[in-house]
Amino acid sequence: MAIAKAERLMNLALCLLGTRRPLSKRELRGSIEAYLEAGSDDSFNRMFERDKDDLRELGLVIETVENIEGEVGYLARRDSNRLPAITLDAEEAAALGLAAKVWQQARLAGAASGALQKLRAAGLPEDVDPYGSHGALEPRIPVHEAAFEPLMLACRDRRPVVFDYRKATAARPETRTVEPWALECWRGHWYLAGYDRDRGAERVFRLSRITGKVRARGAGFTAPVPDVVTVRETVRGWAGETADRSALIRLRAGAGYPLRAKATKVRELGDGWDELEIPYGHGLDAWLVEFGPDVVVLEPAELRADVVDRLRAVAKG
Repeated sequence: MAIAKAERLMNLALCLLGTRRPLSKRELRGSIEAYLEAGSDDSFNRMFERDKDDLRELGLVIETVENIEGEVGYLARRDSNRLPAITLDAEEAAALGLAAKVWQQARLAGAASGALQKLRAAGLPEDVDPYGSHGALEPRIPVHEAAFEPLMLACRDRRPVVFDYRKATAARPETRTVEPWALECWRGHWYLAGYDRDRGAERVFRLSRITGKVRARGAGFTAPVPDVVTVRETVRGWAGETADRSALIRLRAGAGYPLRAKATKVRELGDGWDELEIPYGHGLDAWLVEFGPDVVVLEPAELRADVVDRLRAVAKG
């Protein structure tokens, strides 16, 4: 929303909430500077009707009253626009406190603290400490990537973005234009799901591979946003989590601990190498390439070929 329109709506809302009697269009036009600057009566009427509809859509209850002279007036009664008191039981307050505590090490720490202060003023039980102990586990969501905040705002505001992205198999980053849908943290890493305009399809991006600044674009989305954005399911598929086959690899001793955690069988080969059997699904080749010379694919042959092709592409730059 443009700043000028936001200011105009705020002024109209204040006028309607602050009056004790209905105000006519003529009176409202004389009270709000933006309406005084309207070029004609038609222009003002269209602007006022749009603003009135926008305020109602935002939840403001605006009454229309006709006086004895037949003149129509408008007002927003305070009792009709007052939210009910917020009451939270101990479990609800603890859940909100836990959610806010998760963000204390992230960029949203200030917003989380401010929200809790407002809840305190609105009736959060005084005997509940939102930042108190919630058990032996200390919840944290790591947010170290500079791309997180601009992408979070772009998801909220439905704004396309442009950023440079380096794939695991690429030597250099390439520019991507994306309509961002949702962010999700999975296995300690943040991922963005969205519509990649250059590829014309849904894609998932790991934030740690975004280089440089995230630039917002003014145009709106061109692709429909799914009702449910399955970031985690998509990432699981690309990481081989939904595998229904097995792959056999050689792994250098003391390396590749994420691969060892997924292994169903491990056998020592000697000479500083181990043999692992791991689940094989879509995207496993891209993941194995990340471990470089510490991994050698033994079978299946198609996986070995895919890994070799990716390594050759990286070597060529």
